[in-house]
Amino acid sequence: MSLRTRQALVWWLLALLLVSAFALLGRWQLARMHEKQAMLAAAATALDLSHAQPLLLASDPKRAQGYDWAAGSGGVINATIWLDNQQRHGRVGVRMYCVLLPDDGVQAVLVDAGWWPLGGDRALPVFGCPAGGNQAVRGLLAPPPSEGLIHGPAMAQAEAGRWLASRMDLPAIAATLKLNTGIAPRVLRLDPQRQREDAGAMLIPGERDLDILPNTLSPERHLGYAVQWFGLAIAVLVTALVLTLKKKKP
Repeated sequence: MSLRTRQALVWWLLALLLVSAFALLGRWQLARMHEKQAMLAAAATALDLSHAQPLLLASDPKRAQGYDWAAGSGGVINATIWLDNQQRHGRVGVRMYCVLLPDDGVQAVLVDAGWWPLGGDRALPVFGCPAGGNQAVRGLLAPPPSEGLIHGPAMAQAEAGRWLASRMDLPAIAATLKLNTGIAPRVLRLDPQRQREDAGAMLIPGERDLDILPNTLSPERHLGYAVQWFGLAIAVLVTALVLTLKKKKP
């Protein structure tokens, strides 16, 4: 085998490795697109149902990745959790979580009470969860925000009864707040409509929404990235073919 032939084989091997890598990345993006489309469809189905499920459903491990419209009541403990690095409409802020001990459940339920902007000094909002008493809640049971890259401790105490969380680590939150029964695997996203209309609801200032994909890519963005990866794979293959045919010309 001549030196030129061996060089051609090496270049073709590198080209095929690149094509395979780009194709795998494209397939992964397509899988993420279908996964998020399924999430949006499940959430839309839950929002279309008018009958509210009990809060006890938040503790069902079989529904840990599902979506259900739920309502109930319970007591709120004296703890406010601010989830850091939460963006909304291009603004940086934190998301506020309260800990509800539901009347019809064993495990505590984290209640997403809304988003707050942060200034340049990164001072946390002065408002906190309304501890004590019986609070009526209604909203969407959903999986908690993804933990993302794990770096450093999950919880840091800002002051008495107030915590800043770098990620939504449910076991760490339960251990920090000394919740012996743990925390339900799903959180309750409070109904934005009820905040405006119902005086009996948990009245907490802040910007509420039922956005299923905050701080993450939409299915359309994943499709766009998939097209780019597949396009790179095709470009590498075409380039390798063109260079090979040019070398074969007399």
